[in-house]
Amino acid sequence: MVVDLTPLGERELDVMAVLWELGSGTVTEVLEHLGVPLAYTTVLTVLRNLEAKQYVTREEEGRAHRYYPRVAQQAAQQNALSRLVSQLFGGSPEALIARLVEQHDVSPDELARLARKLNRASAPPEKQSPYKTDGE
Repeated sequence: MVVDLTPLGERELDVMAVLWELGSGTVTEVLEHLGVPLAYTTVLTVLRNLEAKQYVTREEEGRAHRYYPRVAQQAAQQNALSRLVSQLFGGSPEALIARLVEQHDVSPDELARLARKLNRASAPPEKQSPYKTDGE
C-alpha cells in the first residue's frame, strides 16, 4: 500500500536526503551537509515546509531545533515512483524501465541482474527461493 504523500520539490528532496543520511539534524547541521550553497533562512524555511507536509518532526535542543524524518526514505521513493509511473508513463512500469535503459548506460550484467529480479518477483510464492544465488 502506498501512502499518498505530498510531492516534494528539489530543495525539499535535498534536505530530506541529508536527514535520511544523518538520522536527524539542526538547521546548521543540514546546511553543512547540503551539496548546494543555501542561506540559513532558506534551509529553515524548507524544514518548516517539510514539517507542515508532515515529512519531519522537531524537538527543542537548547536554542535550536533538531529535525527528524517522519517518513522513511523507502516510503517516499515508493510514493514518488507510483506518481511518476502513473502521471508520466501511463501507468506502465515497463515504459519507465524501458526509458531508463534507453537513456542510461546499463551494462549487460546489470540487465541480467534485473531480469533475475523480475523473474523472482513474478514467480508464484511457492517457487520463490529465500536464497539469493546471483550475488545480490
